[in-house]
Amino acid sequence: MKINEQLTSEFGLRADYTENIINLIDEGNTIPFIARYRKEMHGSCDDQVLRNFADRLKYLRNLEDEKAKVEKVITEQGKWTDELAKALSEAMTLTEVEDIYRPYKPKRKTRASVAIAKGLEGLADILQAQSKNYVILSEAEKYITEEVKTVEEAIAGAKDIIAERISDSAELRKDLREILAGKSFIQCSLLENENSATYETYANFKQEVKSLPSHRILAINRGENEKCLKVDIVIDEKLTIPVIEKYFKKDNADTNTLMDETIADAYERLLFPSLERECRNNLTDSANEQAIKMFEVNLRPLLLESPLKNNIILGFDPGYHNGCKIAVIDKNGSVLDTTVVYPTPPRSKTEEAMEKLKTMIEKHKVDIIAIGNGTASKESEIFVAELIKHVSHPVSYAVVSEAGASVYSASKLAAEEFPEYDVNLRSAVSIARRLQDPLAELIKIDVKSIGVGQYQHDMPQNRLTEVLTGVVEDCVNSVGVDLNTASPSLLSYVSGLNMSIAKNIVAFRTKSKGFKSREELLSVPKLGPKAYEQCAGFLRVVGGDNVLDNTAVHPESYDAAQKLLKLFDLTEQDVKNNNLVLLPKMVEQKGENKVAEACGVGVPTLSDITNELLKPGRDIRESMPKPVLRSDVIHLEDLKEGMIFSGVVRNVVDFGAFVDIGVHQDGLVHISQLSDGFVKHPSDVVKVGDVVEVKVMSIDVAKKRISLTMKGIEKE
Repeated sequence: MKINEQLTSEFGLRADYTENIINLIDEGNTIPFIARYRKEMHGSCDDQVLRNFADRLKYLRNLEDEKAKVEKVITEQGKWTDELAKALSEAMTLTEVEDIYRPYKPKRKTRASVAIAKGLEGLADILQAQSKNYVILSEAEKYITEEVKTVEEAIAGAKDIIAERISDSAELRKDLREILAGKSFIQCSLLENENSATYETYANFKQEVKSLPSHRILAINRGENEKCLKVDIVIDEKLTIPVIEKYFKKDNADTNTLMDETIADAYERLLFPSLERECRNNLTDSANEQAIKMFEVNLRPLLLESPLKNNIILGFDPGYHNGCKIAVIDKNGSVLDTTVVYPTPPRSKTEEAMEKLKTMIEKHKVDIIAIGNGTASKESEIFVAELIKHVSHPVSYAVVSEAGASVYSASKLAAEEFPEYDVNLRSAVSIARRLQDPLAELIKIDVKSIGVGQYQHDMPQNRLTEVLTGVVEDCVNSVGVDLNTASPSLLSYVSGLNMSIAKNIVAFRTKSKGFKSREELLSVPKLGPKAYEQCAGFLRVVGGDNVLDNTAVHPESYDAAQKLLKLFDLTEQDVKNNNLVLLPKMVEQKGENKVAEACGVGVPTLSDITNELLKPGRDIRESMPKPVLRSDVIHLEDLKEGMIFSGVVRNVVDFGAFVDIGVHQDGLVHISQLSDGFVKHPSDVVKVGDVVEVKVMSIDVAKKRISLTMKGIEKE
């Protein structure tokens, strides 16, 4: 298999683009850098396509390595043939390679290997040749030895050898695998266990394997792991046994009951258990990938939520016995004040808390209160809604997910950032900063703890971390990072950098009292030319010597940008004064290709440069939905069927979306209620952070469940 040709076909790329992407990856370029600054070399593929390409390239290279290992082992055994070479060459998956290797793979002691050691292979050949029973019985007498004492023992050994041959047949396994995938059922029954009630849905459960949704597979797996469910793959043997007979039984061998017995044994003892495990593993792998995809889909908009810049924010971390932790941050995220109040049970010092926070809010002119959505959040929200009524200037509040806040607060990173505060107060600071700049704060937390998706603890953790880290990198680099204010954590996700270099950047920044240009990065210890090439375009210098340093224009394209300005009699001062509104039209009139050629770049790069010159320092998150701010609270008990609310999508899963409508309990919009038309997957309709109109369908106060719909809501 030629990897380049395979990738070209799979991704629908030009052959030269495929070769360029492979070379760029092999040269150590990062995906964000390739996606942004090498567009002409790959046809402007986005970062997601390039990550999928890199994953597939890794898989295909691993596949070729495995093929080489298999060929080496079989050749060393002296059993390599043209037929094997052809089969291995055509194998497209690691499973197919494993099937080919199976008959030649060194095995632990098996019934077949014991029979072979006793010299029964010849009898097995006779049996497999479909001789009649009386002939085989006669031949078996010739194999009686000290180790094989009876005819029955000889025949049993021969049958074991053939059973293993049947099980090792690559072509047969492939056919049966396809039948199981398309025709089998998964069947569950409930086991007696203290947690069994959780899985009552799966008592006497049966569904076709091919139609199982990923969330159901993961639920079944968890129930099985918790010993609450017995799970089996079932299939009608009328669909499988004839397939084995097609390969191993001749048409004229009707009287050979020994071969029938051998086929039945091979299927029941070896083939089906092996293929059942494979089927379950494949289902799990597929479900894991889908679940990880949902994490990816949910995490991206969460990280790219619009920041609430230029606001003084009070972080409110709710609690009961230990009180509610409070932290006020300024417009730059620096801590202005902290305290602890006790408006919630058991102390319920509501008036004291009211006065203390009212004074703090008015002293620092707080604009917004960010309330964590964890323990005691409902009581805290009620308290804050009442507090706002007594403040002399306008204040609103927002409920913020505090998933992972406690993990961050107790981390080494938080201790380094806030050595003067205890763990609880750090959490309040984090909650406030999550509202002010979600991306800058959330990247400090283990992405698996952010709380989007489902079954995160059941996922293959390395794969989950790899994918989610890629999402964080893409988001950080697409937004850009202020070189003079970014934390080491944020800088470490910039293309070409790591935590060690990030800390060196901060140390250099402190010593030199800030960066005045991107070029100064070359003076940072351990930041060499390659790292500079990868990171420079994603780092911004606000108010520096060169206005281009506050754009996504890469330093390698500064000359092209200057040529573009000169071509239309424009200056850097025009860029600073935002006087380039007509530039795109001017480029269009002159002709993109001509302008690009004059500037020495391709059309995609010219387009990027033009867009950046129009608005230096722009933040792509400004166009995202703003957080929903409230000043009053609604109780679950106040809800009535038919009520319509504006809500915020908090999580998207395979079966629907969870929406916050301001009652402390997210409501579920089932996939069937997302749209009047057919919805293949909820992520096709909504994403995390979307503000949507929903109508209450039903309320179960006892179980704290709210069913919502997005259908049948009249638009004003």
